[in-house]
Amino acid sequence: MVASPLFGLWSNYRPRREPLVVSTVISVAANCLYAYVHVPHSHNKYYMLIARALVGFGAGNVAVVRSYIAGATSLTERTSAMANTSACQAVGFILGPVFQTCFTLIGEEGVTWELVRLQLNMYTAPVLFGALLGVINIILIFAVFREHRVDDMGRQCRSINFEGEESGVLDQDAEGNIDQVAVVAVNFLFFVILFVFAVFETIATPLTMDMYSWTRKEAVLYNGIILGVVGVESVVVFMVVKTLSKKTGERAILHGGLLIVLVGFFILLPWGKKLPNIQWQEIKNNSIPRTTFSEMFMPFWSLQAMQLPSNHTAEPTGCPVSQSWCLNTPMIYLAQYISSDILIGLGYPVCNVMSYTLYSKILGPKPQGVYMGWLTASGSGARILGPVFVSQIYTHLGPRWAFSLICGIVVLSLLVLEIVYKRLIAFSVRYGRMEE
Repeated sequence: MVASPLFGLWSNYRPRREPLVVSTVISVAANCLYAYVHVPHSHNKYYMLIARALVGFGAGNVAVVRSYIAGATSLTERTSAMANTSACQAVGFILGPVFQTCFTLIGEEGVTWELVRLQLNMYTAPVLFGALLGVINIILIFAVFREHRVDDMGRQCRSINFEGEESGVLDQDAEGNIDQVAVVAVNFLFFVILFVFAVFETIATPLTMDMYSWTRKEAVLYNGIILGVVGVESVVVFMVVKTLSKKTGERAILHGGLLIVLVGFFILLPWGKKLPNIQWQEIKNNSIPRTTFSEMFMPFWSLQAMQLPSNHTAEPTGCPVSQSWCLNTPMIYLAQYISSDILIGLGYPVCNVMSYTLYSKILGPKPQGVYMGWLTASGSGARILGPVFVSQIYTHLGPRWAFSLICGIVVLSLLVLEIVYKRLIAFSVRYGRMEE
């Protein structure tokens, strides 16, 4: 969230190779630091925290990537290019957990290279693999990447990002002001889209443990499979969107995607009469514990830890009584949950790629690094607040409140989209240089 605008600003005035390489070097160094967290004799947790913070900082280069794509494609190419990039990102999210699962075969002990004090085990292998991919990226940036910029009609333009003299004409179409209302609106819509998906990801494990009496291990396994299927679904959607957008336009598809997400969360509302199984182990002296004021601000995982007595070896399953809503809120049936997953897996990728595409077209031929940085930062902020929302609203008020509020937020975003619908047009179209 912090790094994206900074790298974006850098890319506006210097060759994009510079922020791309520096950010990737930061990620590589952070992964290596994580692999060596065991070496210091004290304060190891702080070194780990620094390593993770630096990985997050290095990930801010996505703003540079998006701004380059926006500047290197014409309006007719933009949606396809953005969809391809989002599809690659989705494939990464799918393969990441797969690789990590494979690395567990190395075991906790693994092998140790005493000369450099390097331990290769199931905990360090993923980050070392990530560092290797970073090194490969740096090599590709120097060997393959070339600066390229065109205007909205595809004519090559000269840019500050070029090193040395390059052919091309100065872009005269950059004259004009960006529609700031449209910019703020898309940032809000993107925040909502990322927020609801972050809630969807985070709530999966506690929801299925409460509703279906799954153990932690079962919840992680089954939801991992579901998210993997959703990832595959997203890749297919990205490919379909490229063709569909040419017939309907990005605004209509974004509208449809938000409606699908709304239906997906509406389905999750508890409608039946059957209550979820309760963790009766918590009831002592024939009384049900009440949620205290201090517990109201405890996250889900802290409350779960309270439910395990010190002499209890088996993991209790079901909806914990400390969540008072468990006693009067109907369960969400598995068919509801699976249907919701399918719909959200369909609507989210549509909204994601359409937001980026519309945003880049609204900004036009001006350098987009900083603006793309703010868009990325709004998405990062949403992913921070999503888990907080789950740990407070869901844990203390239950799924009915949580999903009702999400539906309300999506309805609000649809209203915002309706209000600014006519303003979400390309920069060149707004100034009459191209027809929509």
